Amino acid sequence: MPPVVTSFDPELLIYIVPLGVIFLFYLGRRARHHRQSSAVFEDNQQAGLLEPASLHPHIDEAQCIGCAACVSACPERKHEVLGVIHGKAQLINPTACIGHGACKAACPVDAITLVFGTETRGVDIPNVKPNFETNVPGIFVAGELGGMGLIGNAVEQGRQAMDSVARLAGKGGGTDVMDVVIVGAGPAGFSASLAAMQKKLRYVTVEQDSLGGTVYNFPRGKLVMTRPVDLPVVGKVRFSEVSKEKLLQFWQKVEKDTGVKIRYKERVEDITTVKGGFVVKTTRGEYKTRAVLLAIGRRGTPRKLGVPGEELPKVTYRMIDPEQYKGRHVLVVGGGDSALEAATSIADQPGSTVTLSYRSEAFGRAKAKNRERLDQATAEGRLQVMLKSTVKEITPEQVTLEMDGKAIPIPNDGIIVCAGGILPTGFLKQVGIQVETKYGTR
Repeated sequence: MPPVVTSFDPELLIYIVPLGVIFLFYLGRRARHHRQSSAVFEDNQQAGLLEPASLHPHIDEAQCIGCAACVSACPERKHEVLGVIHGKAQLINPTACIGHGACKAACPVDAITLVFGTETRGVDIPNVKPNFETNVPGIFVAGELGGMGLIGNAVEQGRQAMDSVARLAGKGGGTDVMDVVIVGAGPAGFSASLAAMQKKLRYVTVEQDSLGGTVYNFPRGKLVMTRPVDLPVVGKVRFSEVSKEKLLQFWQKVEKDTGVKIRYKERVEDITTVKGGFVVKTTRGEYKTRAVLLAIGRRGTPRKLGVPGEELPKVTYRMIDPEQYKGRHVLVVGGGDSALEAATSIADQPGSTVTLSYRSEAFGRAKAKNRERLDQATAEGRLQVMLKSTVKEITPEQVTLEMDGKAIPIPNDGIIVCAGGILPTGFLKQVGIQVETKYGTR
């Protein structure tokens, strides 16, 4: 049988060449994403920043097809929370994840589960029923404290929790008894306060800081809301993407227009069970109430220095706007990313003089990029770093540091303490609320 001779049709090149170009482009793009994601992950690994603060995605590598739909869906693209390494999606910047959950919704193969904590680092979450009530009848939890860092979810939980409070027996049971004390004026607490007003409940809302709670402390320009929500009294709020500043402005307008009452700079110190409800003790007084809604953040109360003069108004525990420190002498205390970012941002302001004080001998907890930025500002003389130093005393005109056994006074107009916060776990247990430590579980 004679051999079969086949001829190549040149017209096939019309199809083969474009397909080859597309395939090569795909491979190049995939390799580029791998390099970028690997670099971000390695930076965070070296800095020891691999433990998510709260709700976050767990990716099943056996199911993941590496399509990067989750990467594209993540609203925190600026922080590169998710990436693709070796053809699989991975959480490459865990500490920047705030639990949006958009990644899970975008995954076409259901390879993502939202979980609390990790195998090595547990996260304390109070046990709550479907109606948001804890094991202590009459005490409810909503929002970030319950693990819901996403603002839209926290707003919805605040409203639903107030529905549950309104169903309790004894509403309006006396002029000296509140129906509910709402602790916190973040997304959940603000929504709950509006719902309480809408339902004509006797309520008091106390907030130790400012309207917005944790949101108020986010960096400038941070994207904080990514979907519409139903806000009591107001109705549907059709934000698709909104920055921290715009959201706070909107809430301030709602506060003014509705007349919802919030008592600021008032911190809860204790909750005691009594006949018919609770007595909530704060820094300004006591409230007797049928129910309590805890809508506080997970960061708790800022950790203080405990030195003379710390009560002066120039001392704060977060950096909101670096421009306010233009032309001033500023001390930043701490060794984590928030401290380094605050110090270098203020050092960029014209005329500022910045000192960074840290009690240890190295910034081991900070990201490599922040350490590099710090080194550059120090080399250019815009910032002074004082390692192995502690604050001893604060006066209106200066601050005294102790370093190598010597007292060093420096001129000072403002102090930012970035020493973390005291988690509310102890407070919850003191009240009697059961807390479960989650190790990578829902």
